[in-house]
Amino acid sequence: MEKKKVAVPLVCHGHSRPVVDLFYSPVTPDGFFLISASKDSHPMLRNGETGDWIGTFEGHKGAVWSSCLDTNALRAASASADFSAKLWDALTGDELHSFEHKHIVRACSFSEDTHLLVTGGLEKILRVFDLNRLDAPPREVDKSPGSIRTVTWLHSDQTILSSCTDIGGVRLWDVRSGKIVQTLETESSVTSAEVSQDGRYITTADGSTVKFWDANHFGLVKSYNMPCTVESASLEPKFGNKFVAGGEDMWVRVFDFHSGEEIGCNKGHHGPVHCVRFSPTGESYASGSEDGTIRIWQTAPSNPEDNKTSTGRAKQTVEEVARKIEGFHMNKEGKPSEKPS
Repeated sequence: MEKKKVAVPLVCHGHSRPVVDLFYSPVTPDGFFLISASKDSHPMLRNGETGDWIGTFEGHKGAVWSSCLDTNALRAASASADFSAKLWDALTGDELHSFEHKHIVRACSFSEDTHLLVTGGLEKILRVFDLNRLDAPPREVDKSPGSIRTVTWLHSDQTILSSCTDIGGVRLWDVRSGKIVQTLETESSVTSAEVSQDGRYITTADGSTVKFWDANHFGLVKSYNMPCTVESASLEPKFGNKFVAGGEDMWVRVFDFHSGEEIGCNKGHHGPVHCVRFSPTGESYASGSEDGTIRIWQTAPSNPEDNKTSTGRAKQTVEEVARKIEGFHMNKEGKPSEKPS
């Protein structure tokens, strides 16, 4: 019997509590970046290719449930149990603004044009903030049938997609009218919703199924039963020929998109996997777990020479970025903070 090669991930330490959300930026002139949300209240920014820690955003007083970067990775946003969503300068780590809410904020997302931020949470209200007028009151859409778990933008910022923690389905809201124009029906509550890089598919995880929906006509394209309850799924962005899923059994599984056949199983986490996301290049994917670690897995073995070049390029990028964000690693007393071990 042929022995399977064991995948060895890059393990990113630093969080002291469970990692509950991961988000990759698009590719920028400085490379691409990964931001993580954790119950330890400190979102962290990393180089997306190497996993190298860049900085920690300090200011939340409760668990951070969601974090994201804008299209250019110049600003970050985070949603927290401290009843706030915060906007950050991703180069300096400075807090630019705190958007106050009346209950726990579970989700946040930048619009594609980077001018708007949408938030949602236990208030059952979608709030859209104008980032060009930070002190202006947000636009509120308050007809969500349940506490909001996920939010993301669709159709060049004309539609907002949301799911709830306590009921099934994904709702698509028309931004202009503030009304639900479509509901994608699921039996269980949707814990993860992702729009593919080319805008063709919506990938959802609910209960023990992963579903793919047509993002333009909203029909169900594929539905696959998983070996366990899954919390998150992500479609490979370049070719769309595979997807990853993670959940309660602590394993990160890779599946063929066309057949649903399992083609890989990565073990290493010591707790349930709460989030998985493909990098924008499709060459790796990240997983975040109850064990407080992030693991970055390569999609395929690379040529050692290519890897050497890639790593060299990434290292140079990290150094360039580090120079730009001098002062990022300062704590509240103005003293340098140590890099998480």
